[in-house]
Amino acid sequence: MSKAHRGAGIRTTVNHSRGTCPVCKRTGIKVMYEHQIGEQKVTICKQCRATVSRTKKKAAATAEA
Repeated sequence: MSKAHRGAGIRTTVNHSRGTCPVCKRTGIKVMYEHQIGEQKVTICKQCRATVSRTKKKAAATAEA
């Protein structure tokens, strides 16, 4: 299984994919995961990606019930 978000996979990106997450405002963190916010695609950190996906699953489960 490839590890696209580690090592050699991130060397070609700008600043080795480190920056400020637009969601949680953490600095110096890897922002590698693309996410759609409104009509704009942004890259967010791993923790925010997990939070967003959990929130979506929870909302879908409540909508079904």
